[in-house]
Amino acid sequence: MRVVMLGTGYVGLVSGVCFSDFGHDVVCVDKDPNKIEKLLNGEIPIYEPGLDRLLDQNVKAGRLSFTLDLKEAAKGADAVFIAVGTPTRRGDGGADLTYVFAAAEEIANTFDNGVTVVLKSTVPVGTNRAVRDHIKKTNPNFEFYMASNPEFLREGAAIEDFMRPDRVVVGCDSEEAEYTLRQLYRPLYLRETPMLFTTFETAEIIKYAANAFLATKITFINEIADLCEKVDADVQQVAKGIGLDGRVGSKFLHAGPGYGGSCFPKDTLALAKTAQENKAPVTIVESVIKANDNRKVKMAEKVIASCGGSVEGKKIGILGVTFKPNTDDMRDAPSLVILPTLMERGATVVAYDPEGRREAEHMMPGVNWADDAYDVAQDADAIVVITEWNQFRALDLERLKGMMKSPLLVDLRNIYDPNIVAEKGFSYVPIGKPARMLPDAQPVDA
Repeated sequence: MRVVMLGTGYVGLVSGVCFSDFGHDVVCVDKDPNKIEKLLNGEIPIYEPGLDRLLDQNVKAGRLSFTLDLKEAAKGADAVFIAVGTPTRRGDGGADLTYVFAAAEEIANTFDNGVTVVLKSTVPVGTNRAVRDHIKKTNPNFEFYMASNPEFLREGAAIEDFMRPDRVVVGCDSEEAEYTLRQLYRPLYLRETPMLFTTFETAEIIKYAANAFLATKITFINEIADLCEKVDADVQQVAKGIGLDGRVGSKFLHAGPGYGGSCFPKDTLALAKTAQENKAPVTIVESVIKANDNRKVKMAEKVIASCGGSVEGKKIGILGVTFKPNTDDMRDAPSLVILPTLMERGATVVAYDPEGRREAEHMMPGVNWADDAYDVAQDADAIVVITEWNQFRALDLERLKGMMKSPLLVDLRNIYDPNIVAEKGFSYVPIGKPARMLPDAQPVDA
């Protein structure tokens, strides 16, 4: 099938590349000339493991192309995906649908009759019908079919998630749209991937409800971690103990500095806003949003408490600033709260991230940047692990200690064994379990 992907952001680019790898003829369209120029030169504007190889492979096979010319791309299209951004609207936390409706107008005036319009962007309930009506109003003579196809891609594992998804969700109200989506995802039939066909509204809520539930699991285990610290329990063992229950499951029960990224913060806010507008408030989700915001502030205070109650004049080394490993995404990352707070309290902050520096530098002025994890340790009073990149999991602790002014490791991701770190002569402060402090260390209660 011939597919047009409107938007070459994270979702649009990954989806377009993967559909082409399924064997479809895919044209990705964007309004940003710089982005298209880079893609034409084989440069990926985002960091996603394996995407560059897959893109190059399908461009060479003639199945994938990039253009600014929507009119040319639209010729003979079977489906056009709207994969533009839906950022949080200023003021009320709702989703800004400006780009979605702008794309809908262009589709109405550009594409041939019979195309299936697929809304891939994450949108509040009711948007698919509103977009369908907007297209009809824009061009009453345009004949098309409408479908909702929310994405469930994890940054850092997006290709695997697209190629081997837990499920494919489609909202539609016509046999023609259902047929198109079944053909697009036909390669997944061999893997017996569940495909759920439902209404527009149900598909929209599935996307938001899924992300809100995962955000709730993260926030829940973070609050349990706080309790564990007060009573000398181990949150990792607690998480394992409850995760072995099939009704609970072990995924997303990893205590840390709070969730961030492009989905959970935006989607929980949008869901809460939609629920309020429909007089069915989701108070659990509202509490999750508040607790997660507080969590990031509390992690900065935890670092300060671990340093004896003050970081004035101290050098703090930071390992990882992106919201999660295997991405360069800085959106709503906990580091955006933690690092500025430390600097406001008088600390000199030196940070290293394998992929995040380019995005982070302009977002956190005043941070000094290192070339590797060991540069971060030079004369540091403490090292703080914020993002659990694999390369941080097996650092040479003896070398690290020899470079530091004070051997203090604050591990906000619990990637180290407390016993091993203590044996190497460190004071060690994890999340949700007892700290292991050297005799002369003087932490205070955060």
